[in-house]
Amino acid sequence: MNRPDGVWHARVVTALPANDVVLLGIGHTNAHVLRMWRMEPLKGTRLTCVSNEGVTTYSGMLPGVLAGQYPPERMEIDLVRLTAAASARLIIDEVTGLDPARQELLFDTRAPVRFDVLSIGIGSVPGWGGVQVADGGRVVTIKPMQTFLSRLEDRLRVAAAERGREAIRMLVVGGGAGGVEITLCLPAYLRRVLGADVRFEQQLVTADEQLLSGGLPRTTRRIERLLDARGVQTRTWSPVVQVSNRTVTLADGPALEADVILWATGAAAPPVLARLGLPTDARGFLLTDDSLRTTAGAPVFAVGDTGTIAAVATPKAGVYAVRQGPVLWTNIQQTLSGKPLRRYAPQQGFLKLLNTGDGRAIAEWRGATFEGAWCWRLKNFIDSRFIRMYQDYTRTSMAGEPERPSAAGQMPCAGCGGKVGSAVLARVLARLDVPPHENVMLGLESPDDAAIVSLPGAGQAAVTVDFFTAPLDDPFVVGRIAALNAASDAFAIGATPWAALAIVTLPFGRPRQQEDLLFQLLSGSLAEFRAMGATIVGGHTIEGPTLTVGFTVIAAQNRPPRTKRGLEPGDQLVLTKPLGTGVLLAAHMQARCRAGWYVPLLSSMLTSNGAAVACVDAVAVSALTDVTGFGLAGHLLEMLRASDVSADLDLDHIPLLPGADRLFDEGLESTLAPSNRDAEADLTLRDPRQANDARCQALFDPQTGGGLLVGARRGDAGRLLSRLATAGFSRAAVIGRVERSQGRRRIHVR
Repeated sequence: MNRPDGVWHARVVTALPANDVVLLGIGHTNAHVLRMWRMEPLKGTRLTCVSNEGVTTYSGMLPGVLAGQYPPERMEIDLVRLTAAASARLIIDEVTGLDPARQELLFDTRAPVRFDVLSIGIGSVPGWGGVQVADGGRVVTIKPMQTFLSRLEDRLRVAAAERGREAIRMLVVGGGAGGVEITLCLPAYLRRVLGADVRFEQQLVTADEQLLSGGLPRTTRRIERLLDARGVQTRTWSPVVQVSNRTVTLADGPALEADVILWATGAAAPPVLARLGLPTDARGFLLTDDSLRTTAGAPVFAVGDTGTIAAVATPKAGVYAVRQGPVLWTNIQQTLSGKPLRRYAPQQGFLKLLNTGDGRAIAEWRGATFEGAWCWRLKNFIDSRFIRMYQDYTRTSMAGEPERPSAAGQMPCAGCGGKVGSAVLARVLARLDVPPHENVMLGLESPDDAAIVSLPGAGQAAVTVDFFTAPLDDPFVVGRIAALNAASDAFAIGATPWAALAIVTLPFGRPRQQEDLLFQLLSGSLAEFRAMGATIVGGHTIEGPTLTVGFTVIAAQNRPPRTKRGLEPGDQLVLTKPLGTGVLLAAHMQARCRAGWYVPLLSSMLTSNGAAVACVDAVAVSALTDVTGFGLAGHLLEMLRASDVSADLDLDHIPLLPGADRLFDEGLESTLAPSNRDAEADLTLRDPRQANDARCQALFDPQTGGGLLVGARRGDAGRLLSRLATAGFSRAAVIGRVERSQGRRRIHVR
């Protein structure tokens, strides 16, 4: 919480919110709500953003990016950072349906998400209009725009290889503002990707009577002259009827040869809208009244291109979505308070600005057309001002004020970064007088999250326990991570999980909110337990100030247990997952974890170590442990001490998650990392300068959902890496080897 002294303190959730506002899609209108929320969140309400991507793209700047006037990141809004800065929940997943009666968004791979108010703003997709596509391999659709540049570059490189010295034939389908701007700005992009001497031909076709349908004739004439001067062949009244191999067939007969087909046709309704069970117009867009609320009666709004106001005909253009933002923000509040909704009146006209790709632009305003460098400067000013509003990722307090780190450090980390330091635990265990038990086969003689007990007349069972403060604000994902974390210790010792008991602390709140939170948590956990052939059989739930979750896992121990003991000189050390979850989660708490880092972070934490263990079973392994809260150095030292050996680590071979090295270089670390540095006493650096290396700092980074550290017999490491790569552990690596101990078990870093 932000106190008057300006010191930055950990935010503690003391109560669950009474209401849930959900934004599906973060287009122009919904983005305004997120921005307003960041400045002044609604009391007693949680904001959840649902998107199929971690980044959204401002379409107005795409032509400028193609022309080389902006770097690609200039048009991107990082939703991971923006939602973290606004203390809003982000769910990255595909929605498959809607239950209006229960007020729930539906997904294929996760539990439903409940809402009190929902705003749908997922935009539009390029229309196909009945076109027969026999071979779409050469077609590059403009949307999804987040992946447009990478898809275009891939297609261009293939086309260049196919054509050799011959000119690449480019065809843009769609004569609206988007198609025209892309056609004008594309040559600069072609030269950047394929070289200044690339040869190409351009064509532009549209089904409309003229280019820029609905625009002023004088604007169209300017565009036609400009395209003609640049050698672009244009065809109007020429709808496409078929795309086959390299041929685009038009309704009026001609078949055009094309190596790259850019599909920039008019707006069509995204297919998911037909599965929501809400009223639609003839084109498939959601019908609303003039308050932007859908006509179904549920508290659901449809904004931007997604919605169509009954009896009001407006084109699908971003300028309308921008103007809808303040109306939607007001009506969300009015809905929650039961007050009348505000009406939205579309503007009668708007400024049109077309980037011509040469430092100039064409403008259309109130019946007049203008052209020149000043038009480009105006467009650049408007677009830059707009995007800047959504690229400020400074984290704010619940009062809307910027949060600042305190001199004492950052907020305490969650996940496995919230563990008590290993030195504290070791001293406590040394002071305790724990009696041995004849039925305990593996216990405190090798302290861990797992133990093996003998069940008279029933063989052996492994029991593991793991719980943590939720490191993320998506309870379904947190539940999945908690299940995988708890089962990891069982996998590590060679046991097969079959039952789990939940340990949950729910924040104080209304029963309905607690029920929904617990349902999300356990649904995520159950999905992972089912995948490993286990189930939840019970547990214990209490109320408390913060959300914590974990499991006691009971597993069948049908084979001799794998332990940390057994490393021998010459063994190679294999790490199955990259490091860096601790620093990335710490960054996420400060809105510093980028979307390009966040998605691989989630993927790593949600990859089960059970699949890695199956690979390990096929090779000769001397010892094994999972790498969790005490970091790679701490867990490796446990193995070395148990085996009375030392190790030689190669820093260059230690894999890191994307972004971890940059964050380490910036001085960020998990709050458990300083305690983990107690292991430094047993480290020997061949070069003192290595202490500042990101990979050296990663040795002490606590891992949530970390991988396995395996001692593989000489000659088996290569086979193990091959099996791991096939199983999805593509970043697995040999990071060092085991050496004889010379008086003290140490880690030598080179």
